[in-house]
Amino acid sequence: MRAFSKFWTAAVAACLATLLLAALFLPNSFHLTALSDVIQSVLLFSGAMSLIPHVVRSRGRLRLFWTLITTGITFWFTYQLYWTYYEVWLRTDVPDLCAADMILFLHIVPLMAALALRPHAPQDEYAPRLRRLDFALMMTWWAYLYILIVIPWQYVVVDIKAYNNNLNSLYLIEKLAFLGTLFMAWVGSKGGWKIFYASLFGSSLTYAAGSYFANWALNRHSYYSGSFYDIPLAVSMAWISVIGLWTGVREPQAGVRTTSTAHGVWLARLGMIAAFSLPLFAAWALLDGTIPPRIRSFRLVLTLAAALLMGVMVFVRQRLLDAELLRLLTHSRESFANLKRLQMQITEAEKLASIGHLVGGAAHELNNPITAMLGYSDLLSSTSLTPEQSELAGKIGQHIRRTSSLVASLLGFAKQGPAAMAPVDLNTVLRTAVKVSQPQWQALHIEVRTEFPQELLLVRGDSNQLLQVYVQIINDALHEFDQQSTRTLIVASEHKDGMAIVHISDTDLADSNVEYVEYSEQTAESPETLSGLGLNACQAILRQHRGKLLWRQDRNKGTSIRVEIPVIAPPEKPAASGVPVMWQPQPFA
Repeated sequence: MRAFSKFWTAAVAACLATLLLAALFLPNSFHLTALSDVIQSVLLFSGAMSLIPHVVRSRGRLRLFWTLITTGITFWFTYQLYWTYYEVWLRTDVPDLCAADMILFLHIVPLMAALALRPHAPQDEYAPRLRRLDFALMMTWWAYLYILIVIPWQYVVVDIKAYNNNLNSLYLIEKLAFLGTLFMAWVGSKGGWKIFYASLFGSSLTYAAGSYFANWALNRHSYYSGSFYDIPLAVSMAWISVIGLWTGVREPQAGVRTTSTAHGVWLARLGMIAAFSLPLFAAWALLDGTIPPRIRSFRLVLTLAAALLMGVMVFVRQRLLDAELLRLLTHSRESFANLKRLQMQITEAEKLASIGHLVGGAAHELNNPITAMLGYSDLLSSTSLTPEQSELAGKIGQHIRRTSSLVASLLGFAKQGPAAMAPVDLNTVLRTAVKVSQPQWQALHIEVRTEFPQELLLVRGDSNQLLQVYVQIINDALHEFDQQSTRTLIVASEHKDGMAIVHISDTDLADSNVEYVEYSEQTAESPETLSGLGLNACQAILRQHRGKLLWRQDRNKGTSIRVEIPVIAPPEKPAASGVPVMWQPQPFA
């Protein structure tokens, strides 16, 4: 590809050298004119073709940029073909009042629109639809200026001198505006874009200078096609091919937008200035007494039509702007709401972290005296005591063990972390929890009845954390029963609707229509029974397992606690050996 670009560049340089030699050594003749026109057409065609690969390879805003650049060069090439048609094919001079002059004038407008895209800078938040409408306003305004200032002397009142003077003056203003915009883009860019803009600025400045000297020679009747005055124009044409062949710029930070809208605001201001300039041109047409009445009427009618057209465009732009502002307002409200929600979450997280540190420290401090009291309690129970003293020593040990379990729950709450999830048989965990709690319910003379299905009840979770949950719930239930006349605790499990449901209750489970509520600090009606850090930690663990803790408390029906955890499918081919023998508890009295 690089070798092809070198060959193409050499061919362009050869065309330019041929034109220079012809201008230096050939006299003014048809052959010189034909050679000059054909070579200039070839150079412009080469420039347009060298830009097409950029249009094909690029995307989004960069593709629009290269499309506008290619469109401008194509307009210039079309005008050159028109010029070649007259001087080579028809062998006559181009008419003084040339309709194709408008093509030459408008070929700069797409170039200015391309520069307004600023592909060298990150795209701002200015709405693309508004940007396109601003471009349309500016292009309409430039076309209006040409029709207002130049066309009347071509079709309304024919005046060749006035036509040429107005065309050259307006064309000069347009070229100066383009050069100024291009210079600002050059200064504000960097890297490959800076080289690109510098090359385009050099080409445009060479073209502007060549046009000026060609017009100067034309007024002195010393210009002819193929003369030395055409060399700067040919250099600018050849320069376009070099830019197209050797430019490798890319849009910076694709897909990233900046929060700045200054450039878009300036485009909008220029569009509004263009719209508000129409009354000034209408006043100029009315107050200029040197122009014929027909041209005055033509300019007034044209200004009225342009005002109507641009007014419609401004109205559409305002509607789009309203929709954009409404979208931004909605987005701002959502962002503000999300920010407040995030602040609340951060505050809650900080509170929980502080509570965790406090609870962890307090639990560690409590562990030492609790361990000592538990040892002394066991030592006391092992001595010879009267039945009444033995019962009291047993109650002391039972309450110390319950306090120790609560401290363990506090430590679990303070050090809570991600659970190591694995398939767990929930029935095995429940049997272990009942066995661990056996010293407490035996000392209280409470009967524990278990009702587990024969099949595996598999859930995905951490067996240690789940064991902590069920031990804590059973201990809380035993503590409550010790204050009541109830002497039977039912621990049952079942598989229903894809959920593993565990019931811990002091009443018969035959009533299936009981209503449960999810446990929380707000729904707990019996603070001494169902509130506390123990069950809070259980609820937190269950949420990690996508489960929940529900409860029901009624004076007539008793208290029931239900734990729900999603089940998982059992393995298709369970191992024939290596299955641990699970402890099967029996009813205890």
